[in-house]
Amino acid sequence: MTDKISIIVPIPPKERMGERKVEILESINRQKHKCIPVLIEGGTASENRNKGIERAKTEYVAFANMHSILSDDWSEKVLDFFDKHPEIDIVGGPHLTPKEETIFGRLSGYALGSIFGAAGSSARYNIKKEMLDADERHLTSANLICRSKVTKKVKFNEDLYPGEDPNFIKESIKKGFKVSYSPDIIVYQRRRPSWKGFAKQIFFYASARPKKESFTETLKMPAFLVPSFFVIYLVLLPYLFGINWLFVLPLGCYVVLSFCFSAYESLKNKDPLAIFFLPFLFLTIHLSYGVGFLYGVATKLIRN
Repeated sequence: MTDKISIIVPIPPKERMGERKVEILESINRQKHKCIPVLIEGGTASENRNKGIERAKTEYVAFANMHSILSDDWSEKVLDFFDKHPEIDIVGGPHLTPKEETIFGRLSGYALGSIFGAAGSSARYNIKKEMLDADERHLTSANLICRSKVTKKVKFNEDLYPGEDPNFIKESIKKGFKVSYSPDIIVYQRRRPSWKGFAKQIFFYASARPKKESFTETLKMPAFLVPSFFVIYLVLLPYLFGINWLFVLPLGCYVVLSFCFSAYESLKNKDPLAIFFLPFLFLTIHLSYGVGFLYGVATKLIRN
């Protein structure tokens, strides 16, 4: 066994840690190729990852969360991918919902993994086709591996949270590093246990986007703007024109699409609960993201 991969795991401060355990360690120990866990505690996620980068002395530097569970062949798939693609500098894969997850966690995982729920970002939560030209939409720091030469030139923005991992990927691409998505490199990730936590998670992800990029840059990935236009449509159209066909027709199309995708996910996952609850969770994602993005834009304008 060789020490080729350092896995950096940021740990929250003790007062926020509570009684939660560092679940990832057991799955690290099961890897075919020895991986070195680098646990950093006390600072923000970005600070801890940057401290971990300084400690890592291996050929590859990986990032994961303390409640991530690596698939048993994770290290094997990582090294196989880099051997097969010497031109690629960064690779990541999906973080799937664990089988033993709570009912709500399981259902929210379906919603995030659906293209209707998360558009291109659904690749983060579901198995998609291999992409050798991936970007921040497809990967997160819950399952991200870099050649060490990347972390020598790119660090996590310690003033940005959340959204520091998409920013890391974006900055890496700007510096000429090539990024890929592999459906074979899998981790399992705990989901938010409640609706409130789920809605807050999506809201804060969205509010961070205007902090890390200009509106012009966001326009290059218009899917991130759709939820905000949806929120504006729901609020302004009835106020300006009343409840008429101009309002009802698009909303009716949205409802039909929502139930169609819910039925598909229900059949795909063999879970009858999905068809009843996913429309509600889809709406939660779209409204939380839309409001969060608008809040982020407003906050940025006020501060500037």
